[in-house]
Amino acid sequence: MTKADIVNKISETTGIEKVAVQATVESFMKTIRESMMNGSNVYLRGFGSFVVKKRAEKKGRNISKNTTIVIPAHNIPSFKPAKSFVNQVKKRVK
Repeated sequence: MTKADIVNKISETTGIEKVAVQATVESFMKTIRESMMNGSNVYLRGFGSFVVKKRAEKKGRNISKNTTIVIPAHNIPSFKPAKSFVNQVKKRVK
């Protein structure tokens, strides 16, 4: 499912114009993105959590040059689904 599919589905379900739904979906994603870039987590009860995970510094290998490199510590965005959401998917998806 793509963003356009989501907009179409919401528009069909609610009767709201696609342009308004598109703006709402874009604003929703922008708000989550900005919150996470500021280091804040986003919690949507019953759906899941968008969290910023901290990765520690580690050593890696550059295989082509046969050298060891240091991968610096960094933060990455992550999504953790809610328990009820996970259970619903387990029941319905075969």
